[in-house]
Amino acid sequence: MSPHLPTPPADPSSGAATPGTVGFTVDLASQEVLRRAHVMAALGPDWDPIEVLRGEEAAYDLLYSGLDAEQQRLYDDLVAAGVLPRRGGGHAAA
Repeated sequence: MSPHLPTPPADPSSGAATPGTVGFTVDLASQEVLRRAHVMAALGPDWDPIEVLRGEEAAYDLLYSGLDAEQQRLYDDLVAAGVLPRRGGGHAAA
């Protein structure tokens, strides 16, 4: 049989597997544990996830602060469309 032709399926009544196929599995669990250990080591012992989240919120507040009327309208349109999450009292921070 030419290597460019698909392998015909096995006859289900024969109980034989499809010729040329081999079961193959890879367990990546140990690799994932190692990856996570390296990430945590890179972050270091002083990493504070709560402080990081607070910093992100402060950055978003600053990003959407001081908008002029047109920017505020565009921001409100994006929130209404579901592109941006609603922040604070429904308007960008003043």
